[in-house]
Amino acid sequence: MRKVFAAALFAFLPRAGLSLASVSLVSVFLVSLSVASVPLPASAEPRLLMAEEDGCYWCAKWDEDIAHIYPKTAEGRTAPLERYDLHSTTPDVRFARRVHYTPTFILVEDGIEVGRIEGYPGEDFFWALLSMMFDKAGIPLDEAS
Repeated sequence: MRKVFAAALFAFLPRAGLSLASVSLVSVFLVSLSVASVPLPASAEPRLLMAEEDGCYWCAKWDEDIAHIYPKTAEGRTAPLERYDLHSTTPDVRFARRVHYTPTFILVEDGIEVGRIEGYPGEDFFWALLSMMFDKAGIPLDEAS
C-alpha cells in the first residue's frame, strides 16, 4: 500500500511544478513514516513479571522473604521485577497460557514468556526454581556486583 501511494505521489509532484528538492523531502518523510510504523518488541531486555492480587497471602509472604533482596541479586539485575495486578491491565507479553494463580512469576524476553513459576514455594525452592528457569531459557545472569 505504501509503495503504491509513494509511486502515485512521486508521479504527481513533478507535474505539479514542485522541485526535485521537494520530492526529496517527501521521500525522506515517507521513509520516516515506514520506519516509525515498524512494531517494536515490548521489551528486549529480560524481565520478571509478578502477577499478584489484593489479599494474596503468598504474595505478601514473597514480599516479606524476597522482595527486599531480589533487586540486589544476579537474577534481579538480569531480569528486573515488574509487578501487575491479575485483575487489571495485562502487560504486553505473549503468554504461553493464561495466569490463574497468584503469585505467578513469568520470565519474559523480547516480549515472550520463556518461563514460569506458579505460586510461591518458599524462599529456598523459589531461588532454585528461578535459577532453573534462567538456565532453561538460556539467559545468562549478570554476575557483576
